[in-house]
Amino acid sequence: MLMRTDPFREFDRLAQQVFGSATAPSAMAMDAYRSGDDFIVHFDLPGIDPETIELDVERNVLDVRAERRSPAPEDAELLVAERPTGSFTRQLFLGDTLDTERIDASYDAGVLTLRIPVAEQAKPRRIQISGGGSDRKQIGS
Repeated sequence: MLMRTDPFREFDRLAQQVFGSATAPSAMAMDAYRSGDDFIVHFDLPGIDPETIELDVERNVLDVRAERRSPAPEDAELLVAERPTGSFTRQLFLGDTLDTERIDASYDAGVLTLRIPVAEQAKPRRIQISGGGSDRKQIGS
């Protein structure tokens, strides 16, 4: 049987084990975009139990934490362990224009989706201008 070797594969695995441990959580991949009056954020979290996902907002900082545990029993002899386990974290700094009180979160098919609405006071609005005739009013400061 012909086996192809990759000299950097073991370095990648070692780095994942070191940086993906519970003491140094790994980052999670994310996409973010604006759609209408919402900001949408997708986090890739395949194989994560939704019960381990934590979302916290404090002073416009959103913390996302999740944990993937190994599916193998503790007494099992691992033959191959390429899927990362441990804690995953991501921190987002949300602007003042977002309504952090109405964040909606859902988890489906390994993707955590957050919908963050734009705050009412930050939405564009049209300002009515009064006519120029005798209706003039003085604007005070």
